[in-house]
Amino acid sequence: MSVLVGLIVMLGMLVVVPVGLRLTGAPELDRIRRLWPLFAVPGAVALWLPRGGPATALAACYALGAVLLALHAPPRLLRNPSKSRAPAEIALLTALVTPSIAATALVAERSGHRLFGFGLGILALTVPHFHFAGFAAALVSGLVCRTADSRAGRFAALSVPLGTLLVLIGYFIGDRAELAGAVVLTAGMWTVALLTWRSIRDRNRDRITRVLLAVSSAVLAVTMVLALSWALGEATGLPHPTLTWMAATHGVGNALGFALCSLLAWRRLQNRTDHEGRTA
Repeated sequence: MSVLVGLIVMLGMLVVVPVGLRLTGAPELDRIRRLWPLFAVPGAVALWLPRGGPATALAACYALGAVLLALHAPPRLLRNPSKSRAPAEIALLTALVTPSIAATALVAERSGHRLFGFGLGILALTVPHFHFAGFAAALVSGLVCRTADSRAGRFAALSVPLGTLLVLIGYFIGDRAELAGAVVLTAGMWTVALLTWRSIRDRNRDRITRVLLAVSSAVLAVTMVLALSWALGEATGLPHPTLTWMAATHGVGNALGFALCSLLAWRRLQNRTDHEGRTA
């Protein structure tokens, strides 16, 4: 695994997932969030070891945490079936499940196993993809839907999980299905960016929060064009960026510019709401 991809994955494991879990506002996730470092730290160490037994064992520790997180999804579905059909809830359920997909790819890549016939390079890139285009994107789209309760917000919260699912299916059935997923996911992420810029950012007077939201919106507008260009090139044979270039541009942009900035902004919004609630 390259140094750049390893650093991006570490950010997802150690920062994005635990901060995101705090933002859900779901008390039942507090325990797994507190325990998360016990799984994420071994997973992060696994990234820097040579492929083999020790790296696989440490990656399996992370996979255990990811599976425990995913197991929170079925009880949420059963507890309130009608609520589970709400767009924001669908987005949250997607966020709970996608780290387990990333962790499965990580275990396979660290063991040197070509899972389902995929090359080790593709498996390595699947790990950050489902932390950021999976967990972070779904979570943020759900938060945007809750805050900007509108047709556009509901579209974002539904299209991001659907696009993520289609991209995953495209891994198995072909590049054209993956292109369809990229189109749907891009439409959802651009809607997230637009709502963040026009609605959520404008409601906040805190300068730092506004800057963080503005950066996340602007970055999405660019990085999703790159995602589309790559998927279109793979499906049609047209010239398109290499995977290495995509990791250095699309990957870094989504990790730092979108996911990190978005989650920091939403954390500040959450802190302000909690403070106002205590002083009311």
